[in-house]
Amino acid sequence: MVAGFKEFVMRGNVIDLAVAVVMGTAVTALVTSFTNAVIDPLFAAIGGSGSLGFGFTIVSGNPATFVNIGAVIAALINFLIIAAVLYFLLVVPMNRFRERYMKPSDDAPPPEDVALLREIRDELRARREL
Repeated sequence: MVAGFKEFVMRGNVIDLAVAVVMGTAVTALVTSFTNAVIDPLFAAIGGSGSLGFGFTIVSGNPATFVNIGAVIAALINFLIIAAVLYFLLVVPMNRFRERYMKPSDDAPPPEDVALLREIRDELRARREL
C-alpha cells in the first residue's frame, strides 16, 4: 500500500499539479494586491469625486443598488494578468523543456490520420505502377 502511494506521489503529473496550485495561489495573491492597490483607485477616480466608483446607481440615493462596473473590469484585468503570468512562467518553459529533452518514442504507432494518409499514398503508388 505504501509503495502504491509512493508511486502515485512521484508521478510527474501529480508533482506538476501541486506546483501549479502553489504557484497559482501565490500569483493570485500578488495580482489581487496589485489590482486592489492600483487598478481599483484608478476606476474610482474615473467615477468622480463623491461617487462610489466607476458605475451607476439603479435607484437614486440608494448605495445598495450601485452597479460597480469598475470591479468587473478590475476582475477581468486580474484574470488576464494571472493567466499571462502562469502561461509565460510555467507553460512556455515547460513546453520548451519537453521539446528539448523529451523525445517521442519510436515504438508508438503513428496517429490515425497519418496512417490513413500513408495507406492512400501507397494505394496511389500501386495504381500508378499498373
